[in-house]
This record gives sequence, C-alpha cells and structure tokens, in this order.
Amino acid sequence: MVERFANDGLEFEVDDLGDPGAPAVVLLHGFPQDRRAWAGVAELLVAAGRRVLVPELRGYAEHGSPGSRRRYTLDVLTTDVLALAGTAGVDRFDLVGHDWGAALAFHVAGRHPERVRTLTAFSVPHRGAWAGAGARQLWRSAYVGLFQLPVLPELALTPRFLERRLVRSGLGAEHARRYATARNRRALHWYRAMLVPGRKHFPRVTVPTLFVWGDGDEFVTERLARRCGRWVDGEYTFEILRGVRHWIPEMHPRRAAELVLSRCR
Repeated sequence: MVERFANDGLEFEVDDLGDPGAPAVVLLHGFPQDRRAWAGVAELLVAAGRRVLVPELRGYAEHGSPGSRRRYTLDVLTTDVLALAGTAGVDRFDLVGHDWGAALAFHVAGRHPERVRTLTAFSVPHRGAWAGAGARQLWRSAYVGLFQLPVLPELALTPRFLERRLVRSGLGAEHARRYATARNRRALHWYRAMLVPGRKHFPRVTVPTLFVWGDGDEFVTERLARRCGRWVDGEYTFEILRGVRHWIPEMHPRRAAELVLSRCR
C-alpha cells in the first residue's frame, strides 16, 4: 500500500484504501479542501470492491507546496496524478475530481486517455467551457481575479473569514473549520497559474464521462455547467442534483459514490 509518492522534487501524502488488486479509483480534491473531503465517498467505494487512491494535492501537501505559480499549471499537475499511479503500480484507473480536482481530472483524461477508464467530475466543468459562459458567471467568478493579486489574498483569507464563507456556501461546519485553519494558502497558485504565459490548450475528452452539478451551486451557473458537454467527444452524461450545493463529496457522499460506481467499468 502506498503512503507517499514523489514528483518534481516534491513529496505527497496519499490514502491507499481497499484491495491492492482491485480496480483503482483516483479521487482529486479541490480548493480549499484536503483529501479527507473524500472520506465518506472512499469508504463506500472500498465497500463496493474498489481500490481507492486519494492524494493530498500540490499546494496542500506538507512537502509538496512550491512557491512559484509556474509549478501549478494543469500540465504540471497532471504529472502528479501520473506519478501517483506509477508509484501505486496502476496502469489504468477511474478518475474522479471535485472543484479544481474536476478541472484537473478533465485535463488528465484529455491528455492521457489511455490511462483513464472513466471520468466523473463534480461541480466544475471542463476548462474550455468557461469561454463565453456569460456575464452572470463572470460575476460569480469575480474572486478568481482577486486571487491573482500577490500577498493580499493570503492576508484576507483569515481562518475566521474563510470558515464563515465556506459555511455560507453550504459546507458543513466541521469541514469548514478544518479547511480554514489548514496550511493551504499556497494552493492559491492553482488560480494564479491560469495567467502563466504559454500554451493555453485544453484537450478534448474522449473517455466515458459523467459531469455532476448541483443546481444550488453558487460558484457555477447552469449555463456554464451545460457547456461542459461541448468538450467531451466520448460517451457523456450530465447529471443535475436538485437542491444540492457545491460541496457534493462532503455533504452527499452516498449519492456521490453511487454516481461514481454507475460509471466504473
């Protein structure tokens, strides 16, 4: 069983759960979460006979949080996922992501379809879908522009402010408190890497894909969510969860696990 893996001179913690010989599922968390966001989902996937790999991603890991935004591009982050699979001895896997983890999952599946059996993404669509998403989405994403500023976001995201903001967006108090007090501010570079000069090519996805969005999500509009399918050339399903907000893995783990298992081959 794998406890840590290395890539790019960094080291990352990982939960490796279930039978090592079972089909593997990789779960990628978002901002400002940690790998425990998937705890309830992972338990149910293991009970269903899956091996589950849940890494602490770049910017969150104790020894995996570099200070340069250039080391947080989706291409670079993709190499972390492949390094995890290599260390775990997994050739192909079902890939699942939430929030920024979903954006990364789309990128991994687009770049390396030979490694990904199926893709399940929660809450955040393919990066290519954001172009032309409309003024309402721009307003909802205004915080992304603020996160581009140096230093100020780190100072503004005090534990008290962040905890209150997370609770207001529908996250449970226990999770909100843990994320707000974690050493995760380096993960702001996921946002800042969006403006790193260079190629901005978002690959299309050909693997069987499920995108899940809650209609109570205050960060992603329905218009944007519905645009996701334009970037998937393979089998595609769009699932709307009525009355559900952004934090699907933490707040609705049973439904999330059922959806993941519905796609696993």
